[in-house]
Amino acid sequence: MFCRIPGLISKPLLQSVKQIWVFSSPRRHSRKLSSKMSFQYPEAYRDDSVVEDYHGSKVPDPYSWLEDPDSEKTQAFVAAQNQLTVPYLERCAVRDLFKERMTELYDYPKYSCPFKRGSRYFHFYNTGLQNQSVMHVQESLDAEPTVFLDPNTFSEDGTVALRGYAFSEDGEFLAYGTSASGSDWVEIRFLRVDGAAPLEDRLERVKFSCMSWTHDGKGLFYNSYPEQEGKSDGTETSTNLHQKLYFHVLGTPQAEDVLCAEFPDHPKWMSGVEVSDDGRYVLLSIREGCDPVNRLWYCDLQTSPRGITGLLPWAKLIDNFDAEYDYVTNEGTLFTFKTNREAPRYRLINIDFAAPAPSGWSELVPQHEKDVIVFATCTHSSFLFVCFLHDVKNVLKMYRLSSGAELRAFPLDVGSVVGFTGRKRDSEIFYSFTSFLSPAIIYHCDLTKEPLAPRVFRQVTVKGFDPSDYQTTQIFYPSKDGTQVPMFVVHKKGIELDGSHPAFLYGYGGFNISITPSYSVSRLIFVRHLGGVLAVANIRGGGEYGETWHKGGMLAHKQNCFTDFQCAAEFLIKEGYTSPAKLTINGGSNGGLLVAACVNQRPELFGCAVAQVGVMDMLKFHKFTIGHAWTTDFGCSEDPEQFQWLIKYSPLHNIRLPEGDGVQYPSVLLLTGDHDDRVVPLHSLKYIATLQHVVGGGPNQTNPLFILVDTKSGHGAGKPTGKVIQEVADTYAFIARCLGISWVG
Repeated sequence: MFCRIPGLISKPLLQSVKQIWVFSSPRRHSRKLSSKMSFQYPEAYRDDSVVEDYHGSKVPDPYSWLEDPDSEKTQAFVAAQNQLTVPYLERCAVRDLFKERMTELYDYPKYSCPFKRGSRYFHFYNTGLQNQSVMHVQESLDAEPTVFLDPNTFSEDGTVALRGYAFSEDGEFLAYGTSASGSDWVEIRFLRVDGAAPLEDRLERVKFSCMSWTHDGKGLFYNSYPEQEGKSDGTETSTNLHQKLYFHVLGTPQAEDVLCAEFPDHPKWMSGVEVSDDGRYVLLSIREGCDPVNRLWYCDLQTSPRGITGLLPWAKLIDNFDAEYDYVTNEGTLFTFKTNREAPRYRLINIDFAAPAPSGWSELVPQHEKDVIVFATCTHSSFLFVCFLHDVKNVLKMYRLSSGAELRAFPLDVGSVVGFTGRKRDSEIFYSFTSFLSPAIIYHCDLTKEPLAPRVFRQVTVKGFDPSDYQTTQIFYPSKDGTQVPMFVVHKKGIELDGSHPAFLYGYGGFNISITPSYSVSRLIFVRHLGGVLAVANIRGGGEYGETWHKGGMLAHKQNCFTDFQCAAEFLIKEGYTSPAKLTINGGSNGGLLVAACVNQRPELFGCAVAQVGVMDMLKFHKFTIGHAWTTDFGCSEDPEQFQWLIKYSPLHNIRLPEGDGVQYPSVLLLTGDHDDRVVPLHSLKYIATLQHVVGGGPNQTNPLFILVDTKSGHGAGKPTGKVIQEVADTYAFIARCLGISWVG
């Protein structure tokens, strides 16, 4: 598949801070402190002279100095916050219990789907608590697996992770990426598969890149950014622009790599290529943001007799951003794509490159009346496997490529297909299924045998957890405008709906991303040992019902996401699952924005809020690293109309003392990492500084308002198991202490 722009990122400091600032242990404020206040927050310097002008609107930005991650002021602020938060977490009664139980239950084997390259089979395997999963190799499915590539050897503490890989067509070479401390920056390295022998080739300045080999195995296409001033280690905030496409010839230095595509007039464009199944064509997908739309250019390598020696002669098949085109396969010049062109829930179409449009275009698999096509892939005997999303549950079907005729469905329980392997040259497929109560079932199907009969290849169970004790229910609740929103609820069987249970409500709502059922040890510990109810709301902005659902929660309609989420909370309270004082909301990245916006808008509705790596400054997010790509979902403050949308809900700019007798903000914990170069930490730092200043000294505020900044940690990808376990132990210990929840043995 084409490389995706990350949905969920330099700007100099607006004004140098010359005044003396103090982080004190007692809080010093110009306003009178309430006798009810329970926490002494570090006092952060406010530069009230910093005011931004947005189309005539004056917007103060007193903590803009926190946008410089390297300044002594910022580092002192982070240290002071951690010195407040860490001791609080260490005193949480259930922290050690949770960590111990998490370590015990997370220690189960984790497998990926096997996949075949050349004559060998590969899969990823984690014995249980390894920081990174290990790639294993087998000469046959019956042979004993051996370690092929172990990312745990990349660093002593497990913070250097594998980030992407690609085998050459014959399976003789492997290109793989490594990233340090969770950063999006990647270094591509190479192995000769026979003997796992390292090669000298190294590719740097790589970020959001494709890795696609030509079928002759001579080299691969990848993306990189130009050199920039300052550091590029994941702690910088400088904007990522002018990504270029290169071709690397194996055995040559990166300085000799061939520039194949660049877009000097469009610095925000990002691209990725895929070599067609027959090796003849290179398909170039160009994106400008995170919308599911792309330009599609291609190059016929047979028309380049001298090989890849410079900018390729691209034919511009689709040269606008009106729809999305994902390559599935081709038979000669007849190409199959998954597209949302005139189909918000997607369909499969054929395009004949040798015939002019529209005569060369035809529909192969039409859009379903309700279900969304998630992916399509072509395998042996030209079988098309198409995965649908039906009311947030995956359905897998098989079609014939030649006619689009549906052949059969593959039975699945309520859950998600989280892995699928099998190519046109392969005579077998593997697919992995998971649910809220089942970690993994991997199926294998031999496509040469009739009748086709998927068999369980591997099933993972977790010792000490009996899924039959719990139940998963999908309900549909009304949002404020009457829209029916789906939500999954997981809890122990037989509980009384009397409002006494703590609940954990998760949401995302953005970037066309669907939140399907998934297995989470930490959430199940919350259900089992903290007596909790887990709820996952599939609010608008996601892709659960296609592009229509996505558009219903983006740009001018972003408030629908927050309203849907608040209505989910109200439903859980009304139906007796929980009460406001026992309800925690959680989300990360765009979901962190969701949590913070909802806390600002309805502080009385929640008892606790945990926002991870959230986008908090909606007026300036586009100025940092890859943030400009998110304007397709959010809009941009540089546009007068879009500024009006953003200023109404931007978490940073809508913090106010709650109105109402005794109303306060819920307990708040922000989590971020010092190497998060996707959503840079300044978002969370500015938000917590403002929250503590405006709300922390309020007459009713006794709930804590904290932030925890992790080191050698990024946006989440590649995070070592040790850090994952510690983070969830801290999170749920905070929730338990703030909400007065006791551990149930």
